[in-house]
Amino acid sequence: MYVCRDIDRIDERELCLQISIYISFGISSNHESREKEEPERENPESGIMAAKPKLFYFHGRGRMESIRWLLAAAGVEFEEEFLETREQYERMTTKLQKDGRLLFGQVPLVEMDGMMLTQMRAILSYLAAKYNLYGKDLKERVRIDMYVDGTLDLMMMIAVAAFKTPQEKEESLALTVKKAKTRYFPVFEKILKSHGEGFLVGNKFSWADIQLLEAILMMEELDASILSDFPLLKAFKTRISNIPTIKAFLQPGSQRKQPPDSHYVQVVRDILQF
Repeated sequence: MYVCRDIDRIDERELCLQISIYISFGISSNHESREKEEPERENPESGIMAAKPKLFYFHGRGRMESIRWLLAAAGVEFEEEFLETREQYERMTTKLQKDGRLLFGQVPLVEMDGMMLTQMRAILSYLAAKYNLYGKDLKERVRIDMYVDGTLDLMMMIAVAAFKTPQEKEESLALTVKKAKTRYFPVFEKILKSHGEGFLVGNKFSWADIQLLEAILMMEELDASILSDFPLLKAFKTRISNIPTIKAFLQPGSQRKQPPDSHYVQVVRDILQF
């Protein structure tokens, strides 16, 4: 295992971190991934091929996007059913609530492993643990939780702003950019500097890394130069973006969703009636 924290020069440390990541993911040093065909997963108890996770949500980011990111980063294929009308939403929620399978009567909803999972944070925790992205012990898990909750706070500011009036939206997003620069990103820059490794927690890729990259890219949609004062975060973004599963998710045509536009906002308003 490469240990990079004691290297002082940023360029040499960055090379060391890149090598560590290449080794972790089985990537050659010339940045070419050795892709492997992943066989269909089989349920060991039933002997039946496991179905792909199925996601039920609107055709947009919202509270489902981080779930898509986590599944994609883990290399897990998933299906989606988009809620497009109030009638469709009522049929689905009425049936599932009657069966006791839709707690609290709201989405996001993920069907997998014989369960109907609700509540974004619970779903994310389950996926992180299932796909070995949740640290090696309780101390690492609580650090991952702290970092994830911080980035979720930041991303929810952007998500909520989409439903405000134009003036309120502009003011809210400007405040979000300011908070990212003065409150959130300085914290992660310091973490990366003191930790000295390629990842936020331990020396292994985790849910925290995925969530931070998602937050960085969302903030860059608002301010392309937002990382100009954060060289370690800028290098982190490049490293994590080049992990094969994430690199694929960032390509056009993937299941990653675009920022919310007026059509998406209106569809959500019509369905949820607010």
